[in-house]
Amino acid sequence: GTLLNVSVSDHDRSDSLLLSWDEPEGGAKGYLLALSSLESGTLLQNGSAGPNATSFWFHGLTPGTRYEIEVTATLACMDTTSQTITAQTSPSPVRSLSLSGGGSSASLRAAWAHGPGRRDGYRLALWHSDSQSLLRNVSLLPSASTFLFDGLLPGSEYALKVSTLAGSSQASTSIHQWTAPSIPTQLRLSPGSSTSLVASWAGAAGAAWLHLELRNLLTRKVSTTLSARRGLTSYTFQHLHPGTQYWLGLSATAGSYTVVGPNATAWTYPLSPGNVSLSRAEEQNSLEARWSIPGGQRDFYLVTLREGEDSAPTRNISVGGDNDHVTFHGLSPGQQYSVQVVVVAGPYRASAHSPAAWTEPRAPSGVSLSSQGSPHSLLASWEEATGEGYLLVLSLAEHPVKNSSLLRGVTSFTYEGLHPGTLYTFEVSTVAGPYTSSPRCISNWTYPLPPEQLTLSNGGRSTSLQASWRAVSSGSTGYTGTLRETKSQEQVRNVTVGSDWMNATLENLVPGRQYTLEMAAVAGPYRSPVRSATDWTYPLAPAGVTLTNTRRPMGLSAFWDKAAGDVDQFHLQLYSKSHAAQRNVSVGPNTHNFTFLGLSPGTQYFLKVTVLAGPYRSSSHFATEWTYPLSLANVSVQPGRKPQELHVSWVESGGGRDHLVQLAVAESLSIIRNVSVPRGVSQLDLEGLVPGSRYRVEIISQAGPHRISSQTAIGYTVPLPPRSLSASPISMAQALAVHWETAPGQRDGYLLSVLEEGSSAPPRNLEAGKDSTNVTVPQLEPGTCYLVRIWAVAGPYRSLPESITGCTVPASPTNLSLTNPGSSSELYTSWNKPPGRRDHYHVTLYSLSTQSRIQVQTLSPDALNVTWTHLEAGSKFAVQVTAVKGLLEASSINVTQWTYPLAPINLTLGSPSASVLVVSWAVVGRGAEGFVVDVHDAASGAPVGHAVLGGDARSHILRSLSPGTRYSVAVRATAGPFHASTPNLTHCTRECDALLA
Repeated sequence: GTLLNVSVSDHDRSDSLLLSWDEPEGGAKGYLLALSSLESGTLLQNGSAGPNATSFWFHGLTPGTRYEIEVTATLACMDTTSQTITAQTSPSPVRSLSLSGGGSSASLRAAWAHGPGRRDGYRLALWHSDSQSLLRNVSLLPSASTFLFDGLLPGSEYALKVSTLAGSSQASTSIHQWTAPSIPTQLRLSPGSSTSLVASWAGAAGAAWLHLELRNLLTRKVSTTLSARRGLTSYTFQHLHPGTQYWLGLSATAGSYTVVGPNATAWTYPLSPGNVSLSRAEEQNSLEARWSIPGGQRDFYLVTLREGEDSAPTRNISVGGDNDHVTFHGLSPGQQYSVQVVVVAGPYRASAHSPAAWTEPRAPSGVSLSSQGSPHSLLASWEEATGEGYLLVLSLAEHPVKNSSLLRGVTSFTYEGLHPGTLYTFEVSTVAGPYTSSPRCISNWTYPLPPEQLTLSNGGRSTSLQASWRAVSSGSTGYTGTLRETKSQEQVRNVTVGSDWMNATLENLVPGRQYTLEMAAVAGPYRSPVRSATDWTYPLAPAGVTLTNTRRPMGLSAFWDKAAGDVDQFHLQLYSKSHAAQRNVSVGPNTHNFTFLGLSPGTQYFLKVTVLAGPYRSSSHFATEWTYPLSLANVSVQPGRKPQELHVSWVESGGGRDHLVQLAVAESLSIIRNVSVPRGVSQLDLEGLVPGSRYRVEIISQAGPHRISSQTAIGYTVPLPPRSLSASPISMAQALAVHWETAPGQRDGYLLSVLEEGSSAPPRNLEAGKDSTNVTVPQLEPGTCYLVRIWAVAGPYRSLPESITGCTVPASPTNLSLTNPGSSSELYTSWNKPPGRRDHYHVTLYSLSTQSRIQVQTLSPDALNVTWTHLEAGSKFAVQVTAVKGLLEASSINVTQWTYPLAPINLTLGSPSASVLVVSWAVVGRGAEGFVVDVHDAASGAPVGHAVLGGDARSHILRSLSPGTRYSVAVRATAGPFHASTPNLTHCTRECDALLA
């Protein structure tokens, strides 16, 4: 039982196994070892080891095979101990492993030869070399010898590890390989500057290395080569020649693979020329362009000549790339030019501009100098000439007075501030850049000044005018003028005087007429502008002015005579001392009268007539007259503050001195009051009059000698209200009787208003004669209160109202009923709702049995029934329903009814003799109205006896019965139509010795 702790290992050898064990306790004399096939159990090898050995090698084994090994130790006393374990040799790795792409950029095929020995299978692991990421992990059968990896990245290196599996052991072999690279696409080559080109491409991830080669197509030499790792998508080539065409080739490399890619050509930008200039050539109207040749290369120069300020192209010339100048002939004189020199290299250009240059100008034509009637200015004008502008010189007696420079486009110039009547010389030249043409000359005069401060005035005279003016300072040799009638423009006379004259008097003119004097100063061939002055001769005042009343209430007529001479118009001024406003009227010169309408009535007016001739006027003396007064308007007679007063008011229509108020009783023509009131008062209170009476008022107005009456106004004093008003109901008539007492004074009648209490309906109106003291208001609602108001009426006026509230008698309930619901203690009362209103119902229940009132209930006005409870059984009752409105009542008829009686109790029968039965009973409560005893033959059921008894009965004797016969007896209690019976009780008459049943 000693354990040997046997273990086994192969030490990375696929055809050997090393066996190891622990020496047993007490040692061993030796060891025997046996190795057998685990599958067949066949002993394949055996061996032995000495007493000190602890390990043993088995060689020549088959790789990847499972074995069973037994170790036996020989102990002392011929004892042995054994231990058996299983072990497996490591598998042998594959041979001739290969990984090839066959030119594919997306797949690799693995192939191998089997190693010796056995195996359980293969495991293939594929890594991406750059990222060190495991891409595939594949398990294959032991017979497999190839496998295809697809979906790989182009131009990438992969590592494959092939492991041979046997049990828990494996043997591995590795190999590396590249996929073919993919060709980059979309190669572009474009200039970045004049010395650089920018190359860009797409699809660069499919190659480990990119190789770029740039060649100068002019020299056919390689300028730059470049190798770049995967991922680069652009590159800028620096330090190239300007304006030069280059070729770029691109190839991709991955491992042993190289693929030639696309190529592209491009130009670098050319350099622009320097020092571009444009200057005058030897020939007239010619310009020469020059420039400095820039570095680098170019195909040719494109030279563009531009004209004017907007630099519009006018000529294009192409010259070789080695030229540095060009001359333009036949250009426009006085024109601005510039040149643009463009360097062309392939599709690209670089340009430079020159400063502006000018051709020599020509002098303008069509030169003129005109005064245009102005004494202080001259207008110079000319035709447009090509150039930058103009130089202007104005001279006086060969001495320059003013120099001016103008821009191109201006063809006239006005000289201001010149001396009147003076000869000036004008010169104009064309300027174009640094050049100025020869001048063109012309002369002319300024106009003389007109006379100043020319005036014409009459000095208050009617037949002459005085003309005056101030002499001009220079340029005048004299004055000439014409006097005309302004209106007709007819010439009256001519005036010609020397330059030292400053006034003239014009005689024998027409009064009130307007004249115009026109004068001008003369200098050389020109006359100054005309100055004119105008004025009127003074007019003559009108005569015979009068003002008369036309008997129209608001009109006055004015008359006057026309004086000699002219008149523009007559101005009439009408005013009154009592009014601030005045009337001003202007009429034509042929008018000699005028009527003023719309004047204030009853007013004194004053008139002044003024003759107008131009700004001058002459007035007449004053005339005066009164207008007729107007009758007062809106005369109103209203009741005063008291019934004995009248308030009279009116609206003054204007004018007048005072008013007379006359009062009369309307039915009489006699005046009872005369009251005078001053002007300005517009109301009056008349006192001590009879209330409710009709009066007539008339007001007379006075103005100067004139009087006029107003319209007659009718008015009433307010009547006094009636007294002792009362309103009482008329029984069963649904009406109210209204009474009152007559108040002092007069009236036309009475007006009554009846308004139902709590109703939104309009009130009823009634009228009564002036002598009435009562009225009946019919067709009212029963049980309803009404507000009765009464007024005394006189004309349109009413007295203060008197009012009282009266109520009609309510309607009594109808169809009253008192019913028994089948109860001995309850009765039910109902009725129909009567018309009209009520405050409530009084419902009274009487006991006819006791002759007493036992219950009274007050119910709402809408109640229609009531139930009585806890009543005496078998009793007769009466009920009455009363509608109540205030202190007024209306009752229904009385109705009666019985409660059900209670059946008798304790019924007993006895037979004191052979033909007699004695019946006795007891009652509950009051009992009943009466009792009925019924007797039947018990055997045949035939009736034998019937007795009706009073309510006080408690027993009854049945006689004349058959001895020894059985009878059935019942006792009924009765109350009105209702009854309640005991159960039947049988008994035998004595002879038969009857027994109770």
